[in-house]
Amino acid sequence: MTEAIRSFIAVLLSENLRASLAEEVDRLRRVAPRIGWVRPENLHLTLKFLGHIPPTTLERVELGLAQAVADQQRLALTFAGLGAFPSVDRPRVIWAGVTEGAERLVDLQTRVEAVLAGRDIPKEDRPFHAHLTLGRVKDPRQAMSLRSTLRARADVPFGRLDVSAIHLMRSDLHPEGARYTILRAFPLGA
Repeated sequence: MTEAIRSFIAVLLSENLRASLAEEVDRLRRVAPRIGWVRPENLHLTLKFLGHIPPTTLERVELGLAQAVADQQRLALTFAGLGAFPSVDRPRVIWAGVTEGAERLVDLQTRVEAVLAGRDIPKEDRPFHAHLTLGRVKDPRQAMSLRSTLRARADVPFGRLDVSAIHLMRSDLHPEGARYTILRAFPLGA
């Protein structure tokens, strides 16, 4: 029996955008050092988390992703503003937002979900919100110092990203944090 692979589907970032967001994470870390901040090399925009899936399911995912992106055009995204889920007053996930291009990104994610559901890959229960996770709050008391910073930086620009592909990623958990590996790229409109 072959081992299941922990995987997800993502939009990867340019080096410039990653550097801009890493600077923001450094700024936030000074305000709230005990938050689980995402390492710069791990910053990405998740379209769908797949979890642990066997290789046979991974093959279905690959076929579905190729189908889902075949008629999709490249898209341009603008990243700006900080926020939190479920709210700035009760932050559990700290994020950078997607402003321009968010509707097209939602359309792409919806297409991916629909095509994969047709291949017996379960749909996500929660609605998709276009965002990029910067940190996760383990103890809400540690995030109290972030409230004013998040409000003050609700519109700060981070940069643009031209998206020409989505990626099937592998996630391996290690004591020092997750390591991500690209399993396959799926060019938009290929």
